[in-house]
Amino acid sequence: MLRRYLRLLGVRLRASSLLAMQYRGDFLLDGLISVFWTATALVPLFVVFQTEQQNIEGWSFGESLLVIGWFTMLQGILEGAINPSLTGVVEHIRKGTLDFVLLKPADAQFLVSTERFLPWHATNVVAALIIFVYGFNLLGRGPSLVGVLVSLVLLGTSVLLLYSLWILTVAAAFYVVKVDNLTYFFTSIFDAARWPAPVFRGVLSFVFTFVIPLAVMTTFPAQAMLGRLPWTSLLWAVVGSILFAFISRQVWLRSISRYTSASS
Repeated sequence: MLRRYLRLLGVRLRASSLLAMQYRGDFLLDGLISVFWTATALVPLFVVFQTEQQNIEGWSFGESLLVIGWFTMLQGILEGAINPSLTGVVEHIRKGTLDFVLLKPADAQFLVSTERFLPWHATNVVAALIIFVYGFNLLGRGPSLVGVLVSLVLLGTSVLLLYSLWILTVAAAFYVVKVDNLTYFFTSIFDAARWPAPVFRGVLSFVFTFVIPLAVMTTFPAQAMLGRLPWTSLLWAVVGSILFAFISRQVWLRSISRYTSASS
């Protein structure tokens, strides 16, 4: 079963790549635009550290760059792999054409989640690696092997959290149909992940840690690379991402059961 779905994922990735490469000029232009928007994410950080003290809530400029690096990587995954496919679900629901997906001999959630990819957002991964190198160069040291391994585990939990939150957002379309503003709102909220978690206090600190866990997605991996993430935080990140995935799956199945096609 797993091999079958991996093969299907490979087919869809190839199809998206071939579609993107049909217009190579557009492919290169989109890649350059992606790099430009990645660069703009660094601007607020440069501005703050030029006008304020040498650190923000205990985070130096080099350490904050690591958070930006994780934000850049996850933004590429969100815009290149998660968002393109799942926003198509809203159109399917609105037009009543989700029937064509439900009738296929594969899990509907998998099919709608892998419908389309935008491969030029892979430039975000390259940009993130460059930011990591620059950040550690400013710090005068490199990450430990354990720190890298832990951060890779947290990359998996972060992607799972992003995907689960997006599934929950899209599932709202089964009830209210038009959720464009909600998806834009979620994308805007994610922009806050570019800042280290200690910047947010009070209610925002609670929301960005437990409700919309932005801190788990970018600050925790950065702390892991710096070697100062408590093991209990790693455990809670793994358990929390699995819990989010389970909840989003149950919400999806319940939403599918309420779906009314165009022919009904």
